[in-house]
Amino acid sequence: MLFLSLLLCCFAFQAQADTGAWIDYPADGTATMTHYTIPDGFIAACGCNGDSTKYPTAAMSQMAYGSSDAFGPACGKCFNVTLLNTYTGDPPFFPTVVKSLVIKVTDLCPLSEAGWCSGTQTKKNPGGQYINFDLAYPSAAIPDDFFPSNASYYGYTDFGVWNVTYQTVDCLTSWAGAKNPAPWEVVCCPANPTGSSNDTCPSYSDDNRLPPDTMTNVARMFAVPYTLVTLCVLAHLFGLQ
Repeated sequence: MLFLSLLLCCFAFQAQADTGAWIDYPADGTATMTHYTIPDGFIAACGCNGDSTKYPTAAMSQMAYGSSDAFGPACGKCFNVTLLNTYTGDPPFFPTVVKSLVIKVTDLCPLSEAGWCSGTQTKKNPGGQYINFDLAYPSAAIPDDFFPSNASYYGYTDFGVWNVTYQTVDCLTSWAGAKNPAPWEVVCCPANPTGSSNDTCPSYSDDNRLPPDTMTNVARMFAVPYTLVTLCVLAHLFGLQ
């Protein structure tokens, strides 16, 4: 019985540690932005109506998204992202025209060891940011020349990744898709999440006891501090749990 109580205590601690691993990002800040291709009508991780692909959407890096699978608290959120400069250009490219776009989060950008969506609470991605927005682009909803370039100087037009600023905005007044009468409340795609439990998605992985860090391995799972083990044993001996 002691071993069982100890094991349950350790797992309870691990669940609490996992739940607190998500990035608590500010409403406004800086991030990197990449882009990826999704088919027209595609239903992504949040389960938003396929009509969402007709408007500007993006995936959000996993630890900011709030779930390692399916839907998370970031689903449905809208952000106004503004291009600053390139990260990969040598020298960095600073556009002469400021371009902004309001996007809705409909997808998850999986955590990786060193990719653009690798940011965690304690580690920045290669661009020095904790958050990455992966824009669904090319898209009929976004002008082909949205990303500025200087092909004559750099020899290419797509830098691949940009430094951006972001501002959390009201979807109903700012996102182009808000005018579409299609039901966004499919699976977990709120029309205008505010952070309230009434209009914001829960974390699918938290609800299903999945680790937020999908790279978690067995060795890490059992790497419980010695002090915690001692407290668990004492709690069992004195009937505190």
